[in-house]
Amino acid sequence: MLSVAEEYLVEHSPGARVSLFGQELNPESYAICKADMLIKGQDVGAIVFGNTLSDDGHPGRKFDYMLSNPPFGVEWKKVEKVVRAEHEQQGHSGRFGPGLPRVSDGSLLFLMHLLSKMRPAKEGGSRFGIVLNGSPLFTGGAGSGESEIRRYLLENDLVEAIVALPTDMFYNTGIATYVWIVSNRKPAARKGKLQLIDASGFWHKMPKSLGSKRRKMSSDHVTRLFGAFQPAQQATLFDAGGKEVGREIVVEGDAPPAVPAGGKVKLRPLSLIFDNTEFGYRSITIERPALDDQGRPILGQKGKNKGKPVADSALRDAENVPLNEAVEAYFTREVKPHAPDAWIDETKTKVGYEIPFNRHFYVFEPPRDLAEIDADLREVTDRIKVMIEGLAA
Repeated sequence: MLSVAEEYLVEHSPGARVSLFGQELNPESYAICKADMLIKGQDVGAIVFGNTLSDDGHPGRKFDYMLSNPPFGVEWKKVEKVVRAEHEQQGHSGRFGPGLPRVSDGSLLFLMHLLSKMRPAKEGGSRFGIVLNGSPLFTGGAGSGESEIRRYLLENDLVEAIVALPTDMFYNTGIATYVWIVSNRKPAARKGKLQLIDASGFWHKMPKSLGSKRRKMSSDHVTRLFGAFQPAQQATLFDAGGKEVGREIVVEGDAPPAVPAGGKVKLRPLSLIFDNTEFGYRSITIERPALDDQGRPILGQKGKNKGKPVADSALRDAENVPLNEAVEAYFTREVKPHAPDAWIDETKTKVGYEIPFNRHFYVFEPPRDLAEIDADLREVTDRIKVMIEGLAA
């Protein structure tokens, strides 16, 4: 990764001076990295062996660019004591101030590690890319460690884009993966915005599989979509027989391609742009009163709840209200008509963030007309009937 990154940077900026730093826990990967760099004449002095989460190999260092492909869904129980101590004792002065994810998945710990290594914006800023599986996008409800980390990222306007990769891209797993592009030097047009790019269809089959890696992808389309920073769709063209005859990327404002004679064009989103606040919500707790034998609300007898209805825990419910919508308006519209005696327990309201990537790119395809399905069934039935009669003859 480091060698390829250096080649790319030098190719695009021939006068650039590139210094490479890295850290790796797997002994074989560590050895391969250093061997590869030695063969290419690169300095290996800043490649550190060790656990990134428990023993930062580059303390105090800040970087212009970073990239990471941490293990997916791996627990961090072995280093939990050290990580929790840094979180509790150093807070935002350490690496894990925003929060801690569940012990069963340490992906977001690696993301926060990179956050702590970003060069301050006033010194030129930084940008990094990290490959994660799908769980960091939405795992954990309001108030959880994962949600608080997403909240920190989005409220501080640090995520430029998230790109969905094709499946079967990695040697050890075929699951869906995503590249998060994080930066503290967003251009003016991207301020307060997050771009989602679905590149899951930009792949071609490898001549020979390598473990679970069966596909390769070209970054050209992704680069174009990211650079354009506009909503875009993919137009897939089909001929009269239903065969795919072409694909085109249609950026917002461009006219879609002409429909083939007797065929059709299907559109699906590729690039979408949202305000950061669109991924936030308030989790509110809805209470309803406990009733006595006569069906009357039971009132509290002492303390701050004296004279107020006692909540029935069996009737308790929760609702997620988008940050962009007033809670009272939502409550009046969605809850009151069905439960006139309900109220919101303000003390339990929490703010959460999630990025439901697939929901935004889902395209509903209506089922075929019933008459068309019936006609197909009759045709198949008649064909089977003829075959049976032929056998009986």
